[in-house]
Amino acid sequence: MAYVMMYGSRSCRFCLRAEEYLKRKGVGHITKTLVDLHPGAIETMIARTGRRSVPQIFIGDIHVGGYDDLVSLDRAGRLDQLLAT
Repeated sequence: MAYVMMYGSRSCRFCLRAEEYLKRKGVGHITKTLVDLHPGAIETMIARTGRRSVPQIFIGDIHVGGYDDLVSLDRAGRLDQLLAT
């Protein structure tokens, strides 16, 4: 199973949805960085992704995007392959 990392916040419902979605896909561990708890994390996230909203999900070195992007990737049949690497 691939390494999964997610920038999120404690009050983000889409972050929770993304985490639940990934767990249903068999992901056992998600490394999370909560931007509302870690000073400087939002700036790091923006520098890495070019986006200001959470969640921002990485599978391995690949930036997937947010929750909607994750679901779209799965509907396109590419998420399972990415998670298997």
